Amino acid sequence: MPSPRVIYWFRTDLRLHDSPALQAALELKPECFYPIWTWDPHYVYHARVGPNRWQFLLECQSDLSKSITKLNSKSKLFLIREAPQTLFPKLFKEWNITHLVFEKDTDAYGRERDGKVKELARKAGVEVIIRPGRTLYDSDELVKENHNKPTMSITQVQVAGAKIGDIVRPIPAPKSLPDPGPTTLSFAQQKPASSPDINTIQRDAEETSYNTLAGLNNDFAVPTMEEIGLKPATSPHRGGETVALKMLDDIIANEDYTATFEKPKTAPTAFEPQATTLLSPYLHFGALSCREFYWRVQDVVSKYKDKASQPPTSLTGQLLFRDMYFGAQAALGYAFGQTYNNPRCRFIPWHLPSEIDTNSGLITGRYFVDSAEAEVLFKRWKEGRTGFPWIDALMRQLKLEGWIHHLGRHAVACFLTRGGCYVDWERGAEVFEEWLIDHEAACNIGNWQWLSCTAFFAQFYRCYSPIAFPQKWDKEGDLVRKYVPELEHFDKKYIYEPWKAPIVDQKKWGCLVKGDGTETADGKLKMYPKPMLDFAKQREICIQGMKNAYQVGLYGNDPKVLDGTWRRLFKDDAEGPTEGSKGLPGAQVTHENANAETDGVEDGEHAAPPGPKSERKGPKKAANKGKSVHKREASQTTLDSMVTRKKKKD
Repeated sequence: MPSPRVIYWFRTDLRLHDSPALQAALELKPECFYPIWTWDPHYVYHARVGPNRWQFLLECQSDLSKSITKLNSKSKLFLIREAPQTLFPKLFKEWNITHLVFEKDTDAYGRERDGKVKELARKAGVEVIIRPGRTLYDSDELVKENHNKPTMSITQVQVAGAKIGDIVRPIPAPKSLPDPGPTTLSFAQQKPASSPDINTIQRDAEETSYNTLAGLNNDFAVPTMEEIGLKPATSPHRGGETVALKMLDDIIANEDYTATFEKPKTAPTAFEPQATTLLSPYLHFGALSCREFYWRVQDVVSKYKDKASQPPTSLTGQLLFRDMYFGAQAALGYAFGQTYNNPRCRFIPWHLPSEIDTNSGLITGRYFVDSAEAEVLFKRWKEGRTGFPWIDALMRQLKLEGWIHHLGRHAVACFLTRGGCYVDWERGAEVFEEWLIDHEAACNIGNWQWLSCTAFFAQFYRCYSPIAFPQKWDKEGDLVRKYVPELEHFDKKYIYEPWKAPIVDQKKWGCLVKGDGTETADGKLKMYPKPMLDFAKQREICIQGMKNAYQVGLYGNDPKVLDGTWRRLFKDDAEGPTEGSKGLPGAQVTHENANAETDGVEDGEHAAPPGPKSERKGPKKAANKGKSVHKREASQTTLDSMVTRKKKKD
């Protein structure tokens, strides 16, 4: 029998330590060992990824490549610039491959891609070896032991996990790697179609990463930000296994912090340093093994002499939450990422509902502007100009750095959905998908469902105040002063309610509270917007809307949701696009909002000035029917930024 010639396919496991799949590849004792990364156009063009997450990924890849070379000077991470679905058949033949090994991926797109690659390998006579390693428990096993149902609570994870068995100890990193064989690529590159490219908004130059198969110097190098045509990254957070393990060492060295950590008690206003570990982006890219993290923490907890914290609030509890979301995604697939056709997601008739492809049952890359006012609220929320300093500081920090504290995420998500704007959680999830460096589809979707009280959590009357909540943690307003510098000199009495400050003091402190944030200066004075809504009033409107939806009691797969007849169960004046007794599937609407004018929004996205319902004009035909958009069935992403402007009926 010929000696194995192995491709190890790195994806979301950019590390050498504790990799069951890598161990399985090396146990084959291969004659040739090729560590590769395929430059998948799905992520380049069709998944929402901002410059900060791109930079983090490239740093993780570069760090891994250097680590591989340290173990074998002839080897590196061979980055090949073609889609795996078209590359592998050619690569199997070119390098005479006998085995393909990779870590299991339960992401909906990942399953679809890997299924195609496995079939290609079978046809080529290549044996495929797959090992779980991305989560504490194999997500499919977790679902199986949860009676073949999605995991929707920590208790379900713990009970199902106990049936699977103990969490396995981490595997040491290999001390050597076999040589790769010849790395010639004599075949032609099949370049992917670059359209539609939903990341155009992230680029300020031409995207050229597919100009050559093995890179500009034919050396399989990691692409540069410039090759991807991206705007400069602004995040201070650096990627890579080396950084991740050093951060973990520093955390574990503080035994009191490690053993007594309780996430709800960590300050969302803390920065430099932040109050939590900030290891989530390393877990996402696999630069840090979740089992390594778990056991390093658990060993400290086991030896701790005082009272240690326990799941779900402890550090190990955070990993169980992660497994919970992965289990839900593994069971539900693409449907997990949306309300429509999702049996576990409550149906709420939010403003700005998603467009739906009824053939696939999936949401597309567009949404409807049923309410001009809601569209403005959404845009101002996204741009950090709501007039509520706590919300604006968090949204600006998110865009600038790619990360905010989990309680900050809770606050802005609640504010956009059930606690202020009554905007569809899918709109918020797409913004987080774009900006977070730790964006994990399962966790992002799950958290937005949790905070919108559409799944996992049901206490919709518990809202985060944008004033009282941050005051509890930071009476001085330091986080606001850092990320909303126009308010830097305001007295702490007014730092969360600057509109209450006397005009004479506003002038003295160098900033007037006026306008909607589209203007940033009035002469020599800076400007900060007035609040875009009456929070107390909007909170009550949202709570009543949630009460109505809960009383109706529909889920995303209910026949009335699927055919649009859910409307007959709501009063016409209920919050959201609830008028009439029938309509399009889901919460889709048929008419454009006549007041939908632009509001200083960049990049061609649509917005509209707010106005009371009594001022809204009669319906007119939608103007955007038939436009070509990126369809979601090829993605586990949330929506892109292309929208259809629609009119809410009177």
